[in-house]
Amino acid sequence: MTATVGFHRVYFHLCRLFPLSFYEELLYHGILKPLTAPIEGMVVKEGLCNYMAPQGISSVVKYYLKQSGADVFYEQHVTHICLQDGKWEVSRKMGLPEQFDIVILTMPVPQILQLQGDIVNIINESQRQQLESASYSSRYALVLFYEAGTRIDVPWAAQYITDNPCIRFISIDNKKRNIESSEIGPSVVVHTTVTFGSEHLDSDPAEVQQLILSHLERIVPSLPKPASIKCHKWRYSQVTKAVPNFPGQMILHTQPLLICGGDGFTHSNLDGCIDSAMSLAEAVKSHL
Repeated sequence: MTATVGFHRVYFHLCRLFPLSFYEELLYHGILKPLTAPIEGMVVKEGLCNYMAPQGISSVVKYYLKQSGADVFYEQHVTHICLQDGKWEVSRKMGLPEQFDIVILTMPVPQILQLQGDIVNIINESQRQQLESASYSSRYALVLFYEAGTRIDVPWAAQYITDNPCIRFISIDNKKRNIESSEIGPSVVVHTTVTFGSEHLDSDPAEVQQLILSHLERIVPSLPKPASIKCHKWRYSQVTKAVPNFPGQMILHTQPLLICGGDGFTHSNLDGCIDSAMSLAEAVKSHL
């Protein structure tokens, strides 16, 4: 049995740098589609194509999980990893510990270093120094939800902002995904700047939400009043510095195998996630 702990985070747009097989498959099944909606302020690199996920970026992960045939359990908060009778005993915040032959960790690197149990002593000093050198930006994401039939009258589907101290990106989500629905209302997604995120990382969430809304109102004064609002603190947003000298993965223990990977060992876009996944797969296959 193998335990996979972690989650995937992919940034605003996806560039085709990997072998076409991945993208061709996702495009064929409609998981990805070419990004055709008007995006103001986006830097377009010659020869590259940008994509969007009509059902959200999580649909990419769900597609591959379904293809794998694995049993997937969500919202399992892992706290301890210990060696027990030649296996890994994984403890959770809720529920009984379970044993596994292989454990793969793909959460942000700082969360790997927060795990307790035998893993604390298994990570050697050199590995710890390299893991600690990884760094991430932090930001807030604000989502405004509207009733069905609400019109948001702007000429763009998304916009990059360069002259605001708070807001970096605004997306009319259904417009960006080219989804027309009379039953589901539109939503507006706002991402803050990295500087704003770091300056307000420990601020009161209600105050942060109001600050973002005040800046949003100045940028897009025509926005109607939303039915509801959700503000999310994205503590580990993009990787600003990956773990050095370990492209894709790092083996912490060989028998039984304990290995970590994810965008913290590559970079924060779909290509980075695929790169790490391929590297993890090869490492696991070589230890079976």
